[in-house]
Amino acid sequence: MSQESLDDLRYELELKNAEIDELNMDLQEKIEEINKLKLYSTKLKYEKKNLEDKLDTKIDYDKARIKELDDLSEKIKEKELIIEDKQDQVKYLRSLIDDYKEQLNKNTENLEVQLRKITKTYEDLLKQKDAIIQKQDEEISNLIKSKEEIIKSNKTNIISLKLQNEKYQEIIDKFTKTN
Repeated sequence: MSQESLDDLRYELELKNAEIDELNMDLQEKIEEINKLKLYSTKLKYEKKNLEDKLDTKIDYDKARIKELDDLSEKIKEKELIIEDKQDQVKYLRSLIDDYKEQLNKNTENLEVQLRKITKTYEDLLKQKDAIIQKQDEEISNLIKSKEEIIKSNKTNIISLKLQNEKYQEIIDKFTKTN
């Protein structure tokens, strides 16, 4: 193999390494964005808890809180769509990596060793990303379950309050009739 050919291969390897570094940076940005979504999901969970506490003290806020819970559900659906979009982007990045693997396999054995190292590192990052996405999906599922429990609890409280109002109305009616 000539020195010029070897230099060309080294230059091509440097270009591929730069492209892989760029993809790694893109993936890191996606992971950070997923972490932000996770934090936002936790924030929404605490907001929902605060709404439950308000339910115990103020009946007049029931309708407003149910509306807020519906909005929260919509936000969760939007976040799920964002996560699905991020998963599609990751799949695209994986397909790019596979293409680069095929191109690099045509080069020397030394280039193949370096490619394996790069691929191993990238697959570890993808596994970390998948674990983050799985945790996010579980948290979203838990939020949805929690929302449903709150709605059930709200309905039960409303029914209980209606029954109490009816009892109080009967007592008031009895007092007004006797007086």
